[in-house]
Amino acid sequence: MTAIATLFFIIAAVLIWGGLVASIVFLSSKPEVPAYPDGAVDDEGDD
Repeated sequence: MTAIATLFFIIAAVLIWGGLVASIVFLSSKPEVPAYPDGAVDDEGDD
């Protein structure tokens, strides 16, 4: 591999694995949504 190919490979790997690590850290700090938005009224299911 050329030097530029190796450089792009390292940049891509850091972006992918860095995003995975950031997602894991975020989800471990806030595992659940504190409040859900109001949903629509389901009139057809109340028969």
